[in-house]
Amino acid sequence: MEPEFALVTGGGTGIGRAAALALAGAGYTLMLAGRRRAPLEEAARAIAAAGGRAEICACDVSKPGDIEALFAEITSKFGRLDLLFNNAGMGGPPSLLEDLPFEAWAQVVGVNLTGVFLCTQAAFRIMKSQQPRGGRIINNGSISAHTPRPNSIAYTSTKHAVTGITKAAALDGRKYDIAVGQIDIGNAESQMADKMKKGVPQPDGSIRPEATMALDHVGRAIVAMARLPLETNVLFMTIKATKMPFEGRG
Repeated sequence: MEPEFALVTGGGTGIGRAAALALAGAGYTLMLAGRRRAPLEEAARAIAAAGGRAEICACDVSKPGDIEALFAEITSKFGRLDLLFNNAGMGGPPSLLEDLPFEAWAQVVGVNLTGVFLCTQAAFRIMKSQQPRGGRIINNGSISAHTPRPNSIAYTSTKHAVTGITKAAALDGRKYDIAVGQIDIGNAESQMADKMKKGVPQPDGSIRPEATMALDHVGRAIVAMARLPLETNVLFMTIKATKMPFEGRG
C-alpha cells in the first residue's frame, strides 16, 4: 500500500490534535500546521511515540503567503496530498451583536473563512495534478453551522459560510476526483468547550451546564470519513454530545 499524506490545520491542540493522532494511527503521514510551534512539536512527539510520523509548519492560515509556503513544504517533503482537514478556527469574543468591534469580526472571518478557502484552493491545485489524481478535504464546521448560540455573530456567520465552501468545493472537485465533506461538531472536550461544563448562556437567557464528549470520538469519526474510497463521500456529518441541547427548543 502506498503511503498517504494528510494536512491538519490547527493540529497542535484540541480537535486538530485528536484528529492527527487518529489519522496517524490509521496510517497517514501528517503535516501539522498552526500558529504556535510548541503545541505542534508536542503533538508531533505524541504521534512519533505512537509509531507515526508528523512534520510541522508554524503559520497563520489567514495569510496567503503563509499558505503558499505551507503547501510548498508539503510538495517538497511529501510529493502529494491525500487528505486536508481544515480544522483551524477561533471562537471570537462573546459580544452583543451591536457592540462587536470590526477588528474582532475581521479576525474571526480571516481564520475561520478565508483560511478554509486558501487551504482548499491550494489543496485543489495539488490534488488535481498529482498521480494518482484526487484527494479528500474535510472541513470543520460546527453545530453553529446549523444553529447559533447567543452573542456569536462572527463565529456563526463564518461557520454557515464554511457550509457554502463545502458545497461549492464538493461540486467543483468532482471533475478532479476531489471529495469534499464537512464534520459539524458539538461540545467536544477541547479548550473551547471547557466552559460548557460550568454553564453557558442559553436562548432563554439562563446559564446552564451542557454535556460534552471525548475528543477521541471526533478523531474516530474523521478517520471513518477519510478512509472511504474517493467515489464515496460523507457530505455532512454531525457528531455531538448526546445530551447537549440541539435537537429541540432550549
